[in-house]
Amino acid sequence: MTLPLSTTEAVSSLEQYSDVVSWINDTLDTSEEGNEANFPASTELTELDERITQLLATLDIACEDTSSQLERTIDDVSRSVPRLTYDLHFMKDSAMTLQVSLEKVLQKSKEVVPDSTSAALEHLRHLDMIKERMEATRDALKEAESWSSLELEVTSLLGERNYAKAAERLSEASRSMIVFHNTPEYEPRRALMVNLQNQLEASLSSALVAAINSQDVALCRNYFSIFSHIQRESEFRNYYNASRRESIVSLWNGVSLVDCESPPCATPSEPFTEFLSRFYAAFLSLINSERVSIPAIFPDPALTLSALISSILSSLQPTFSQRLSSLSSHYGEATLPQLITALQVTEEFAASVDKVVDKLNNALSSSALDGTGPDTPLNPRSQRRRSIRMSISWRAGASLPSAPSKALFADGMEWNQELFQPFLDFQTDYGLLERRFLDSALHKIISGDEKIPDADRPRLLREKVVEVAAVAEESLTRCTAFTHGYGSVGLVLALDNFFQSFIDVWTADIRLETRNSASQSKHPSSSDDFSDMDYSPQDWSDFQLLLHLLSSARVVYERLLAFEGKLRSSLVQTAIRFRLASDDPFNSFIAPSRGESQQLEQSTLNSADLHSLLTSVEADKQSRDSTLQSSRHSQIPVSAPEPLLVEGRKAVFTFANSCQVALQGTILSPLHKHLALYPSLPLWNAPGDPKAKHTMTTNDLQMPNFSLSPSDTVQRVAEGLLNLPRLFEVYADDDALAFSLHTLPHVDTEALKGLTEQISSEAFSQSTHVRRSSLSWAKPASLDADTVSSTWLSSLGHSLLEHFTTTILPSIPFLSPAGAAQLTSDVEYLSNIVRAINVEFPELDRWRELTALDDEEGKQRLSDAGDDDSVLKLVARLRRWER
Repeated sequence: MTLPLSTTEAVSSLEQYSDVVSWINDTLDTSEEGNEANFPASTELTELDERITQLLATLDIACEDTSSQLERTIDDVSRSVPRLTYDLHFMKDSAMTLQVSLEKVLQKSKEVVPDSTSAALEHLRHLDMIKERMEATRDALKEAESWSSLELEVTSLLGERNYAKAAERLSEASRSMIVFHNTPEYEPRRALMVNLQNQLEASLSSALVAAINSQDVALCRNYFSIFSHIQRESEFRNYYNASRRESIVSLWNGVSLVDCESPPCATPSEPFTEFLSRFYAAFLSLINSERVSIPAIFPDPALTLSALISSILSSLQPTFSQRLSSLSSHYGEATLPQLITALQVTEEFAASVDKVVDKLNNALSSSALDGTGPDTPLNPRSQRRRSIRMSISWRAGASLPSAPSKALFADGMEWNQELFQPFLDFQTDYGLLERRFLDSALHKIISGDEKIPDADRPRLLREKVVEVAAVAEESLTRCTAFTHGYGSVGLVLALDNFFQSFIDVWTADIRLETRNSASQSKHPSSSDDFSDMDYSPQDWSDFQLLLHLLSSARVVYERLLAFEGKLRSSLVQTAIRFRLASDDPFNSFIAPSRGESQQLEQSTLNSADLHSLLTSVEADKQSRDSTLQSSRHSQIPVSAPEPLLVEGRKAVFTFANSCQVALQGTILSPLHKHLALYPSLPLWNAPGDPKAKHTMTTNDLQMPNFSLSPSDTVQRVAEGLLNLPRLFEVYADDDALAFSLHTLPHVDTEALKGLTEQISSEAFSQSTHVRRSSLSWAKPASLDADTVSSTWLSSLGHSLLEHFTTTILPSIPFLSPAGAAQLTSDVEYLSNIVRAINVEFPELDRWRELTALDDEEGKQRLSDAGDDDSVLKLVARLRRWER
């Protein structure tokens, strides 16, 4: 089969079209109508392929011909351009010569004509002007004369039900109203005109409503023409909208809903979201029927359809906003899912209406291209073909070919914004709604945990954090569904508060258990101790519990990091959507509906904080991607991004610190028990002065002075300290002890951070396989067992010495010279012991130095010292030194 187009005909026909897609469709369908009955459906694809092949060959030949003609044209232009300047100069000189000649001729003609002839011509012009003005005056007087019989003529026409003739007569009279402007008769005639128009409208109103209800398109179009003649198109539209919206408005106003305040109705109650789907289905059915009727009645179908939708939305009682407020009050903290469901149903309805509007605009565009209007029946075959073509063009992002249809499409979107306006207040408060919903979910998660035995609490924490993470992941979907990314700032804050609240509950439990354990430690139980480390069964049980809780804290932190990675990925996707919409604002929208996108863009959600957040996460991703690519060759470790859930991380570390402090209290509890009675020892009141000088006689035997031995209490404390490394040898490989070392009391965080970075760098340089960035960022660097043990021992030593110097030593009531010597010996011995576990405690050395002073040296030191030496003041109080 061959195409009925030659190369010349193909090019000529292409010039008649405004877009290529429509030309291709029409060219391929040229012989379709004549061959549909001769060939079966199985050969359609083969025929289409043959026609496309022949069309491509024709286009190739046309391209070659065009190229040849273009080359010849370029050659002709190249040869002609050098003469262009000469030709222009010649034309200029010729024009100037002609101008001089014309001026001379004009001057001669004026001189030839006598003055009497000029006067006669001027008199004729004056008479012609008088004639024209008299004719205009005659016409105006005729129009004015017709006003005397206007009322009688119109009344008789209305009696005969000749409404069209009456409207034409009123239209003619209305055009002559300008004759009486600024005259005393203007207002009476204007009142008469309005009265006659009201009579015509009243005579037509019942028939108009009946025609609208019966959907008599021809009669409605006739009535619209009548209303247009009397300048009352808006009243006709009001009649039309009021009649067409009655069923939909009645459906909305008369329903009885279980979760909204509404008047009682005979129909059974139903939830608002279910009713909304049914309401939109009926609404869409009406719009589909109006898509056929409106173009046959109104000259602006798109604007009329938009006005009808807006009229229906504004006539709802109670209003859409009131229904949503009642829905929010009914569900309380759990209202967010209901609002999301309602919004999604509304978005589906808006998308369906947009499709109807597209079909309407495409039909108008096809009518404009075919030269047909609302009054001209369209060829069904041509209408089907062009409708398909325009839908393809719209999917490809092309614009409508005619400017009027563009304007109709752009101006008919008021209903879209009015439809989504009730949701805007709730979307603006999304952060608060999400926080309330998460708080409610958290309350359900943690309820009933009080009855769980202590031994099962670490397992319970690991299980609960899985539930918490699942709830948090659902919030990502809710944010996208309800705000389309505009609520990202509120989402991050709500999630941060959600994780913080969950972890704070467990932190409070740990601190409460620590206080109860401290109160019970004052009354030690009589259970057997374990080995030589003086731990009671309760101490050992607490140690195991706290160690498992610390391990669970590590699991919670890893789970938090994994979720934060998902949150970051979701924000990156949102940032990409925002960037694409910013690059192409006419064809790319954030929300499914253009009206919703405009409202969200103009709301307070579109803040500087939102753009700062999205810009930062997208920049971090790009930076880490580039670093990851370069690290494959240069061994550069990938740095972790800035945290999003800052307060959640702090809460995890606070919980870890609480577990660490409680664990330290359990580990040091035997030593604390030994030191509890240390201030009340009788050693501090011992008589004598070891430093006093004795009088020697010839018979006295001189004995050497030996240093005092440490007290039994200090020796037992020292033995407990030296036994601590044995405890950590058993648990050195436990990941729980290595978690959150920087929150241990009395730890040098800067040195620990440098050590961690060094280990991370070494581990990265030794790795030959670079893992995915999302995994490598979440995996913290692990320290070796010796580093973990030494850090814990240092923290324990500092904690014990702090307790010893701030609580135990100030509780001693009095120190005699002999008691001071004993205390100096104890402090010096204890200082040597803690150095064995790499603990340096300057305040302990300060106590040893000051307690070794005699009274005269101490009083002199006290008089010379300032008020900021707290240790000296304590020692002076114990030694009874006075300034």
